Amino acid sequence: MIPTVASLADEVVRRAQGLDRILVGIAGPPGAGKTTLADALRDELAVRGERAAVLPMDGFHMDNALLDQRGLLKVKGAPETFDVRGLSDVVRALAVANEDVLVPIFDRSREIAIAAARNIALDTRIILVEGNYLLLNETPWNVLDGVFHLTIFVGPAYQVLESRLRHRWIQYGYDEAAIAAKLYENDLPNGKRIIENSRKADFVIEEFEIGK
Repeated sequence: MIPTVASLADEVVRRAQGLDRILVGIAGPPGAGKTTLADALRDELAVRGERAAVLPMDGFHMDNALLDQRGLLKVKGAPETFDVRGLSDVVRALAVANEDVLVPIFDRSREIAIAAARNIALDTRIILVEGNYLLLNETPWNVLDGVFHLTIFVGPAYQVLESRLRHRWIQYGYDEAAIAAKLYENDLPNGKRIIENSRKADFVIEEFEIGK
């Protein structure tokens, strides 16, 4: 049975009972639909009167200049190209829930992360953290082990991921050679690494339905 956003929201609300704040980790390979799910969950929770916010992992991309210095620019998006400590610090500050927290955003049109670009207010009870490597069982990513109250892993079939990712890069204007490089040298190998080396989530789903 394909889970619905409403049923997943039911579980989030259930886990949130008695808590001032709950952190939900939504992980999975590139193209899995994590952002779509996180946004849909936020909207569904808002309908129910809950204050929820999405924190994308993408805001913690290392800067291109630093990646170039480290010889990692060609594999931008791999686990080694993120500020894991920065992400962990922000997530743990959100878990404490004693003040507003400024968080970064990622501007994909310029391929840069912008620090302190958005505020998550103290009265936001549900934080939906989404990103590829949140459950990756490798150092330094395993610093996030145990920080989430609920975890969801979204992992569609290989062919679905390939199709979605191809469409993504077409939308960004990449030519076929650049798309092939993105897919087969970066996105899909990273996806395989995520699927094979992630901790078990509370919910493991291949797809979901937004409608009730």
